[in-house]
Amino acid sequence: MMLYFMLLLAYLLGSIPSGLIIGKAFYNTDIREHGSGNLGGTNTFRTLGKKAGLVVTLLDILKGTAATLLPYIFTVQTTNWPEWIAIPLVCGLLAVVGHMYPVFAGFRGGKAVATSGGIILGYDPLLFIILLVCFFVSLYFTRIVSLSSMNIALVAIIYVLFTNDLSLQILIFCLAIFIFYRHRANIKRIINKTEPKVNLFKK
Repeated sequence: MMLYFMLLLAYLLGSIPSGLIIGKAFYNTDIREHGSGNLGGTNTFRTLGKKAGLVVTLLDILKGTAATLLPYIFTVQTTNWPEWIAIPLVCGLLAVVGHMYPVFAGFRGGKAVATSGGIILGYDPLLFIILLVCFFVSLYFTRIVSLSSMNIALVAIIYVLFTNDLSLQILIFCLAIFIFYRHRANIKRIINKTEPKVNLFKK
């Protein structure tokens, strides 16, 4: 029973709409009514500025990390589950689903990138650092957040192909599918050269 409660809690953690809360609490703004209408850090950055965007991104990352750490907090036994299923990663994946389809925000959420990063931070910090560096390098040269997000999904896939961690491999492939699916409109704009660019490195 505790296991199912923990899985539900993971989804609910992911469902916390950080962008909506920050926007309404501190800026009297519903970011769903501006920009892309997305609840993630990128739309918050464009709508409310760098400070708000950074806060929302960090909160979204922490949702994934907190969900991934739930099995360690509750010390839930999962002896009946196959060995290749890592419960921390299952919890993290549910948080990502919650982030994309949040029950607290009409099932209209973000694009899974930051919360996915939070899972990786909680499970494989080295991979998180690699992806963070690759993201900012890509962003510096392209100035396109969506393209940089998809680029690090590909980097993560390459990374896990050189590991023996089947659970992590399955997770990364699932997250990559989520990320590319949620960015399908961005892909069209990138092809058409109409995708907005950011000046994150300028004051």
